[in-house]
Amino acid sequence: MTLRESDTLREPVLRASGVTKHFGPVRALHDVSIEVFAGEVVALIGDNGAGKSTLVNVLTGVLTHDAGEMVFDGRAVRFSSPHEARSLGIETVYQDLAIAPHLDAVANIFLGREYVRPGLAGTLGFLDSERMERETKSQLGRLRVRVPNLGRRLVTLSGGQRQGVAVARAVMWASKIVFMDEPTAALGVAQTAMVLDLIRQVRDTGIPVVFISHNMPNVFEVADRVVVLRLGEVVAHLDPRTASIDDAVSAMTGSVRRVAAGEGATVG
Repeated sequence: MTLRESDTLREPVLRASGVTKHFGPVRALHDVSIEVFAGEVVALIGDNGAGKSTLVNVLTGVLTHDAGEMVFDGRAVRFSSPHEARSLGIETVYQDLAIAPHLDAVANIFLGREYVRPGLAGTLGFLDSERMERETKSQLGRLRVRVPNLGRRLVTLSGGQRQGVAVARAVMWASKIVFMDEPTAALGVAQTAMVLDLIRQVRDTGIPVVFISHNMPNVFEVADRVVVLRLGEVVAHLDPRTASIDDAVSAMTGSVRRVAAGEGATVG
C-alpha cells in the first residue's frame, strides 16, 4: 500500500524513524519506522519475538531507544518515562489491563488523578466523588460500555466489561493516541466484538489507535493499516482492504522473502 492520498496532505500524530533497540547483544529493533495519523487504527503484527511490544514500549516511554528519532505532534521527543508520554496525551491499555480489580470503575478510571472538592474540603483532601461518578457514567455511556453497577468491584465483572473500563480510562485521559496490547486476548466472541467496537469508536473520535494482536481476523476486521514486524524489522505495510490474511502470515513467518508490492502492500 502506498500512503493514502489524504495522508500526503497532513502530518502524522506520531512518526518514528530508524528506531533501533538492543538488550545487550540481542537486537530487538533495527531501523524501524512507523507513522500514525489521526483517526486511524494501525495494527502491529508479528510472531513472538518480532519486536512488537518493544516498539510500543519505546513509543510510550517504557523503554528508551538506542538510535533513531521520534516526532510527536510536530516536535522531536525522547520520552524518559511513561509519565512523560501520558502528560502529552498518550495512553496505553496493557494486556494485563493494569487495573485495580478490587476497586470499582470510578476508582479505576480516576486512580492517581482523583478530583478533590473545591475550597477548604479539597485542601483537606476530600474527594469530589459525585463529579468523578458523573464523568465516569458519561465516559462509559459515550463508549457504550455497560457496567451494571458503578459501585461493583472490577473483579466481579466480566472480562469484556473489565476491558471496557480499561479502554474508557485510556480514552478519558488520552488526547492524542491510544496504544492497546492484545486487547481481545482471552475474551469470548461477544466480548471480543464489544472491544473491537470500542476501538472503532475511539478512532471515530479522531484519536488514533495502535494495537498489537495475534488474531488475524480481528486485525483485518478493524485495522485501517497493518504493520508487519519480523526479527525486529518492519517487513511489510498492508492495506486490509486489498491484502489477505495469507499475505500477513507470509510476511510474519518469512515463508516468502517479501510480500509483493502494489496489491495492497508495500515492503521494507
